[in-house]
Amino acid sequence: QSFGFALKGIVTALRTERNFKIQFATGLLVITAGLYYNITVSEWYVVLLAIALVLGLELMNSAIENMVNLVTKERNPLAGKIKDFAAGAVLIVSAISAVIGILIFWKYIFNT
Repeated sequence: QSFGFALKGIVTALRTERNFKIQFATGLLVITAGLYYNITVSEWYVVLLAIALVLGLELMNSAIENMVNLVTKERNPLAGKIKDFAAGAVLIVSAISAVIGILIFWKYIFNT
């Protein structure tokens, strides 16, 4: 039953959260590139972990935003700060994941 609830959360995010859709599609694109370039097993570990971290953190960010919206509908500096912190966490992980992707795929794309 817990697995069903978790899957429902992912499907709901895919239907309703624009950023999650973009990050999910990007993850699929990176997986496709990994298959195309036949990256090493070690590189797969890093790529899959980076994808999982971005998607998982985006789900947490969406949960936090929804919880803040549930608690208050008014503009509140503290509510804004909470949302900004959660979004900042996603930005950090996404940026580092992009750097990881560049470091891994550079040699395959540019044959260096």
